[in-house]
Order: sequence, then structure tokens, then C-alpha cells
Amino acid sequence: MLAETICSAVSAAGLGIAAVTAYRKRFLTAARVAAYSLVPVGLVMTGVVGWLASTALSPLAWAGFGVLALSAVLFTLTRAVERRRGGKGAIRSGEADPVAPAASAPSLGRGGGRTARTATPPAATGSGDDFSDIEAILKKHGI
Repeated sequence: MLAETICSAVSAAGLGIAAVTAYRKRFLTAARVAAYSLVPVGLVMTGVVGWLASTALSPLAWAGFGVLALSAVLFTLTRAVERRRGGKGAIRSGEADPVAPAASAPSLGRGGGRTARTATPPAATGSGDDFSDIEAILKKHGI
């Protein structure tokens, strides 16, 4: 009962601040303040405040939160251990190499520098669909 009264008072104060803000012709800020101030009343009306009050006093609920916390700690620890060991991407003995050996080779030409671009883009040359460069990359990687 006390929580509902406090939430109603907070909402009423927030709506008063929103009214003063709107009077000062700051309508966007007033609408935002009104939206924030309606949240406590909405929580009371939906029953969330009552649920939280009954959960705060329930030992079974706190045991459930403890189990959830333990689960989160276990997930975090296993993730950290997996990253330290190399994770799923690590190559173990007896497994095939997941990356092609030539995949790390640079795709630049002999000069290694940038080539000068033509004045017209490739699509403007009239070739229709110009996927030859994509096909070359896929063929290079054996796809």
C-alpha cells in the first residue's frame, strides 16, 4: 500500500514538472518528463510493484536469483576458459585445417600499390552485370 502511494506521488510530481516545462514552451522536454512520470503509475496498475514486493520477501525467490547468478558466473567462466585455450577456432591434432593454406596470401599484384581508377565506373562500361571480380575471388579461394 505504501509503495503504491509513493509511486502515485512521484508520478503526480513528475506531471506537475511536465506542466511547468510545457508552460515554458519546451514541449519536447515536457513530453519526455510526462512519459517518465507515468511509468511508476503504470507499474502499479499492472501489478509489477505488488509482484516485486512479494518477491522481495520470498526466500524461494531469492534462492532462484542465486541460482540464476550461479548460472551467469558459470557461463562467464566457461567463456573465459574457452577464449584462453583458443576456443572453437583452435586447430587440434587430428582435425582438418579449417582455413585454406592460401587464404592468408595477399591479393595485391606485384607492385603492391594501388592502381589508378578509370574515369568511368565498371557498371557504366555497358557490361550489364559485372561480377567477374567476385567470381575471381571465389575461384581463388576454391569456392
